[in-house]
Amino acid sequence: MADAPVPVESMDFETLLKELTQAVERLERGNLPLEESIALYARGAELLKGARGVLDGAQARLEVLMATPEGLATKELDPEEFLKDR
Repeated sequence: MADAPVPVESMDFETLLKELTQAVERLERGNLPLEESIALYARGAELLKGARGVLDGAQARLEVLMATPEGLATKELDPEEFLKDR
């Protein structure tokens, strides 16, 4: 008997992303029975929704931290510059 999946609500972002990546890799291989593929796809959708929720929460917290009397202090993010030294 397979273990019940961990509830998405109790997972942190890194765990959500790791499980989502594993689900996508398994689906891309294409060697699963139809019912298992559907169940894995549904789990992936659930994980994606959870990850988006975590990111939305993080964005909201950052907006509070970046708030100024004049409004939100925003700066356009250049992904290449951000990742340059990582």
